[in-house]
Amino acid sequence: MSRKPLAGLLCERVMAFHFSTVPSIVSSPGAIGRLGEIAPPRLGARVLLVTDPGLVALGMIEPALASLRAAGVESLVFDKVEADPPEACVLAAAAMARDFGATGVLGLGGGSSLDVAKLAALLAKTPQPLAETYGVGKARGPRLPLILAPTTAGTGSEVTAVAVVTTGASDKMGTVSPILLPDLALLDAELTLGLPAHITAATGIDAMVHAIEAFTSINPNNGHLSKALAREALRLLGANIRAAVANGRDLPAREAMLTGSMLAGMAFANASVGAIHALAYPLGGHFHLPHGLTNALVMPEVMRFNVSACAGDYARLARVVFDDLPAGPEGSTADLFIARLASLSADIGIPANLRAVNIPEQALPMLAADAMKQTRLLVNNPRPVSEADALGVYRRAF
Repeated sequence: MSRKPLAGLLCERVMAFHFSTVPSIVSSPGAIGRLGEIAPPRLGARVLLVTDPGLVALGMIEPALASLRAAGVESLVFDKVEADPPEACVLAAAAMARDFGATGVLGLGGGSSLDVAKLAALLAKTPQPLAETYGVGKARGPRLPLILAPTTAGTGSEVTAVAVVTTGASDKMGTVSPILLPDLALLDAELTLGLPAHITAATGIDAMVHAIEAFTSINPNNGHLSKALAREALRLLGANIRAAVANGRDLPAREAMLTGSMLAGMAFANASVGAIHALAYPLGGHFHLPHGLTNALVMPEVMRFNVSACAGDYARLARVVFDDLPAGPEGSTADLFIARLASLSADIGIPANLRAVNIPEQALPMLAADAMKQTRLLVNNPRPVSEADALGVYRRAF
């Protein structure tokens, strides 16, 4: 017997999509201390640990190393990762992995460390030059086994198939391939305890941007699953970011932020991001500002530019984050959403505009020209962006 939809009910078409993510996730406070149980079956007996010098100085990698030693695993540390890592950093990590005879790679740190770990695992196993991997689906592989453990709740890199590096003086290029998805993402909220408030704030807004841009992306692969993950990510992040910034030892808030960041990463890994990221990248490349901060600085004005094309999506997200917003037309609710996000950024200490972080006004045309190079991102934006549009956004954000 055929079934007909009930009269008056709208039947929404479920669009075709392809969804990829990591095969395994371990989420548990203190999990890094159990690495000796988790890693050997996946990474083998010789592990390259990729991290940054700050985490080494703070002693944050010691529990991982101790657990590996107790399990009889030899390890070597590459601790030269810097923010917006240049190609030379990636090549050095890959060379160390090859010279060490690494059987697997562990990335422990923020997004830069995780991205370097992905590419080091790839280049240590394949003769393909790094430059030939840039773009979508160009990395051929194979790669070494890979585990990623984030120490910030922001990039979601532990569950994405993307790695971004700085080429030349300031340009950023991305390698996008399912090959880069790790074998396991290890979420240990204790690694994020005590993270300074300004880093918590910037990385938290970064994760919220990932969710917003994934939800509104016009990428043909933006399906119901990505949208559902983006909504849940935004709910967790919006409900906990103030507490996490206010108290660096609030473990429940840190756990929620780390989970929200991961879910946002899953969403944008499949739906992609748009103009906020495209306009943020030149700010980081030229002025060496943290990625989360650059996203936060341009977010309100890019969203105001986009609102004519996606007011409905913004309105649907608005009450996910701010459940006290009054009922009203989509356009008004979308405008309120953007205004409240800007106020949230200010409340948690994000600088108000580009001037506040010493961006010179004469640099804005250069930034707009560079933003137009981010074609793989701009194609997903709900509203087309010209160079003149990008310059207008930068001027309003100034």
